[in-house]
Amino acid sequence: MIVLITYDVCTSEEDGAGRLRRVARICLNYGIRVQKSVFECKVTPSQRVVLEDSLRKVIDPEKDSIRIYDLGDIPANRIIHMGTCRPIDLEGTLIF
Repeated sequence: MIVLITYDVCTSEEDGAGRLRRVARICLNYGIRVQKSVFECKVTPSQRVVLEDSLRKVIDPEKDSIRIYDLGDIPANRIIHMGTCRPIDLEGTLIF
């Protein structure tokens, strides 16, 4: 399944920058950054559980926000992209 993860981590306090980096690092382990705080991730149901749990442990629920949209198994041709950055093939080989 493909999930779209968006987040807003409060960085106005000293520990916020660290949380922001940890959230991004966790998301990078599962997918591709498509915008500064948006990731497209292809995960199995069990990977999704681990991903959500990892993110939940990092954020401050009183200050930060994460939204995860389940896009299911949509084909790449159903994702419309405009502007800079090339569209990402989540089915292809991902090299980091």
